[in-house]
This record gives sequence, C-alpha cells and structure tokens, in this order.
Amino acid sequence: MARWAIYLICLLLDAGVAASISRGYLSGWFLLPVAVGLTLLTIYDRFQSKHALLRNYPLLGRARYLLEQIRPEMRQYFFESDTDGRPFNRRQRAVVYQRAKDVKQTVAFGALDNMYEPGYEWVAHSAFPVKVSADHLRVTIGNKQCDKPYDASLLNISAMSYGALSKTAIASLNGGAQIGGFAHNTGEGGISPYHLQHGGHLIWQIGTGYFGCRDDKGNFSAELFAAAASEPAVKMIELKLSQGAKPGKGGVLPAAKNTPEIAAIRKIKPGTNVLSPAGHTAFSDEYGMLAFLQQLRKLSGGKPVGFKLCIGRADEFERICIAMVNTGIYPDFITIDGAEGGTGAAPLEFTDAVGMPLYDALALVVNLLKHHRLRSHIKIMASGKVITGFDILKLLAMGADACYSARGMMLALGCIQALQCDSGSCPVGVATQDPHLYQAVNVADKKIRVANYHRNTIAALAELMGACGFQHPTQVTPSALFRRITRTDIKSYEQIYAPDHASTSGAALYPGPSVNN
Repeated sequence: MARWAIYLICLLLDAGVAASISRGYLSGWFLLPVAVGLTLLTIYDRFQSKHALLRNYPLLGRARYLLEQIRPEMRQYFFESDTDGRPFNRRQRAVVYQRAKDVKQTVAFGALDNMYEPGYEWVAHSAFPVKVSADHLRVTIGNKQCDKPYDASLLNISAMSYGALSKTAIASLNGGAQIGGFAHNTGEGGISPYHLQHGGHLIWQIGTGYFGCRDDKGNFSAELFAAAASEPAVKMIELKLSQGAKPGKGGVLPAAKNTPEIAAIRKIKPGTNVLSPAGHTAFSDEYGMLAFLQQLRKLSGGKPVGFKLCIGRADEFERICIAMVNTGIYPDFITIDGAEGGTGAAPLEFTDAVGMPLYDALALVVNLLKHHRLRSHIKIMASGKVITGFDILKLLAMGADACYSARGMMLALGCIQALQCDSGSCPVGVATQDPHLYQAVNVADKKIRVANYHRNTIAALAELMGACGFQHPTQVTPSALFRRITRTDIKSYEQIYAPDHASTSGAALYPGPSVNN
C-alpha cells in the first residue's frame, strides 16, 4: 500500500507543479526540478534489481537508509545518556576535552553512576592523605642488560601509525610528547618525518611487516634497523607480536594507499599491495623471539627492547617465561594490550571475540613473571581504554608500571568518536589521508592540547594517589581497589584477580597470592 502512496504523491506533485506553471506562478518553476527528480528516482528505484527494499518501497526505502546512516549521530547527540556511550561515554569524552583545553574539569551535584549496580568500582582512600608530586610519577625502563635505560612517564601515546592517522595528527601528538616529556609510540608503520618533526621521544614499534627496516623481499634488515634505531629521538624498541583489537591477524596495505611518501617511509615499492603477515618471519618460537630481541638491543646500541602482545593462551606466555629463564635473556619491558583495545579497522569477530581483556591479562602476566622470578627484570606497560587518572591507578594496582593511551590522545586532538576511522573520511581530520580534512588539524594548537591532557591526567593521578595515602606508584595495591559483584557482594581486586586457579600442567593461571608489585 505504501509504495502506491508514493506513486500517487509523485503524480499529485507533478500535477500541482504543472498547474502552478500554467497559471504563471513562479514557485512552480522552483519546484519543477524537485518534482521531476523525485519522479525519476521513484521510477529508477522501482525497476532496479539490486535492492529489494527500494524496489518494493521507492523513496521510503531511501528515507530508511538515510535515517540508518545518521543513527549514530542522533543517538550520540540526542538520546544517549552521559554514561551509556561506547566505547567511551559522553562523561569520559568530556573530561578529555576539558583537560586538553585546560578548562574546568569538575562536575556538579554528585555521581551519575549507580553505586549499587554490579560492576561499580572504587578505591579506598586514607584518613591520612599525603602529598604526591606529579613530576615524580615516572619509571625507569631498562634492566642490567640494557645500556641506555629510559625514564618514562606513567602515561604515553599508544601505537598509531602514520597512514592510520594523518600527518598533522602525528605531528601534533609528537609535539605534545615533546612539550610534556612523555613517549610517542610510532605504530608499526615506521618512523615518518612527522614523528620527528618536534623531537618528541619515540618508542619505535617493529611489526610483522618490518616497515622501515625490511629488505626487498620483506625480511628484516639489520642494516636498515641499526641506521634508524640510532636516531636520538628513538628511546625504546617495541616488537609487536599482536594487538588487542585484532590479535593474531595480519593486514594489507592496499596499492591505492601506498603512495611514494608512504613507500619511502616503510621501505616498500610504491603503488603495490603490501602484506603484513599474522606472524613474524624473523623467528618462529619463543627462543627465536628472545634471540631476536637481543639482536635488536645490540643493533640499537643498548636501548631498551621489549615486546607487545594481546594474551591468548596462558601456556604460551608461560613458555616465553621459561625460555627467559633458560636463556638468561630478559626483555626490558612487556606491553600488554587488552582485547578492548581499538584500531582503525578490524573484523567484528576479532574485535568482539578474540583475545584476553586487559585486567585478566595483567593478572596472568604479573603472576607468571613472579612465579618464574622474572618480575624484577621486566617492566610492564598496559594498554586498553586508558582515559582518566583512575584508569591508570587501577592498572598500577594490577601490577603495571606505566600505561599507553591511544583513543584518549585522539580525543585530545579533537576526535568526536564518529566511528569513521576505517572510512578515510574522519570529520575532524585525525584518521584520514584526505588533505581537505587533515588540514583542519592545527598542529600548533593541537600539540598544546595533547600536552595539557597528559599533564592534567597525571596531576589527577597524583591527587588520587595522595588521597589514598600512596606516595609512590609501587605502593598502589590491589587490596585497595573494589568492585561490586552483586548488589550485596563486594570483592577487592586482590580477591578477584589472584585466586588459586591451577591449570592442568601444574602451573597456576594466577600463580602468586597477590598481583601487586
């Protein structure tokens, strides 16, 4: 019935326009293109064969597609509450914007969360608070096998490649890192000129494609690596095994995106499809990986080296620990990327259903390192939905030594969570290579915002630690963090993440009695 109504409306509109024109009304001429256009579109929809909905319901079907297209914006701006949004709610996004702009960061009239609903978390404060200096919230990364340890901030920029982000976004992040004295992870796309533009400290990530240090066949090139690793801005080397948003999956750089500039940065042939395999070709097991890390340490002149992974199988990580014990090769740091991490583009199955969430992974890693007497050699960095000082505090309690934030830093740049990262049409010019879009990112302004966000978040962490009586990050314990399990059941992080679960191999999934440092 509805489609016949559309035909009737079009006929009546055409008839009305024709009558207006015949009577000399000027409005008829203005309505003529609209009437003719709607009629032609209705006819086209009726006879096309690709979309059944449009064929059965011309125009109405297009209205449905339009509403579906703007549904995320309508939900975000009009219907979503301050605490409902995903992956970050409006309250979380607002605090990043406020800190980046260095404006009022307080809230009025009390908490919005229902403190009696399962999942609510809090930290126990002290009756005797202490003063904590934000300037002292740093950690030295580098064990006895490292010649050039790095003094890192507790909050750093997570891995985002040039190509995933625009050149102006990368330059802004690096400028912010330089101003604030924190580190900027390059992502696996290599070291671009925009990573070096402001002199911010870099953590160079080496992925399976070995971009920036590969030969013509795509294999690792020691010579190219040594040359790039000698760059003074490069402070640490991170070998990526997997990432939380798509663990165990490789990727393809399509020929259309492989511009001469990108090709020069990544040491690849321009205009070709380039594969990043799921696994590394330089090694095939845990012993080979440790030997490769030792090679990177030597080639870099003794800079801190580590690896990043999203935990999958507990027994695999334990085998890595055993290999460390057997070889005596200790990475300077391990980055744990939670499955809740984000990326510009990933299959839904990998985003939603592959990999271990961050808190479970941290508990596993910390306790296995302790179980094998490795914890004192290795620092742990954590990544996964880190936005506020409370997020950092929770990860410190779980055993992390420092944190990464990717989406928090993007929000500081002006990201509006439009969820268009994979389209190339990021409306604020952060995740796009379209010059008409990325030119809107004013580097001089945005680098200040990134630095402001970092400074204010670390200051909030210092205040939070002081309120709880913790003078140093290593004093933050899981027994001070609580989560409501049911409306009447409350457990501490220590109770939740350090139970005595034994695996069939005899090793414990959470071997230690505690997950604190």
